[in-house]
Amino acid sequence: MKRVLIVEDQADIRELIRMTLEIEDLDIHEAENGDVGLDLASRLQPDLVLLDIMMPGHLDGFAVCDRIKGDPRLRATRVVFLSAKGQDADKRQGKQSGGDGYLTKPFSPKQLLEVVNRQLS
Repeated sequence: MKRVLIVEDQADIRELIRMTLEIEDLDIHEAENGDVGLDLASRLQPDLVLLDIMMPGHLDGFAVCDRIKGDPRLRATRVVFLSAKGQDADKRQGKQSGGDGYLTKPFSPKQLLEVVNRQLS
């Protein structure tokens, strides 16, 4: 079973993502900010991290991704940014920090499932 970590500060968005993904056979975990997300990623070693960019705390999504990709144990973990920041510069920064995908909010459940299934295949 593939393990997915959702790192999103807004509880209602985390819930919508989790509910969308529950139709798949996935082990789903959640974190409310980058600090908790990085700690959980280190402990759980997920196959995929769905990562918001703008979050409270010391680490934004770009910093979390950079640290995940810099950790030899997590280097193979796929990271997809989920963000309201949809400018080309934001997407470039996501790629530069090691992101494997970028989905701009708002997105449909169908779009989310397509991205998740593509990353986990």
